[in-house]
Amino acid sequence: MKISVEITLAPFEDRYKDKIKNFILSIRESGFTYKETQLSTHIYGEYTSLMYFLTKSMQESFEEIDNGMINLKIFKSDRSKYIPFD
Repeated sequence: MKISVEITLAPFEDRYKDKIKNFILSIRESGFTYKETQLSTHIYGEYTSLMYFLTKSMQESFEEIDNGMINLKIFKSDRSKYIPFD
């Protein structure tokens, strides 16, 4: 089953930029299809493998920060080719 995930990491602390960059780098190196926006990153793939990757990556990110949140939106479809209306 293909899914699309919109994910936002929001550390609630100073010097947060490197922590967000590390999280985005892990997504870039994952082998999954992804798109970056200014506020979130979208990642696409098979449910089981993508959720396994995200669980591991989110745990690693939480271990780097003292306070923060991760916001996920999970769509049950491959939205990697979605183009919004103008």
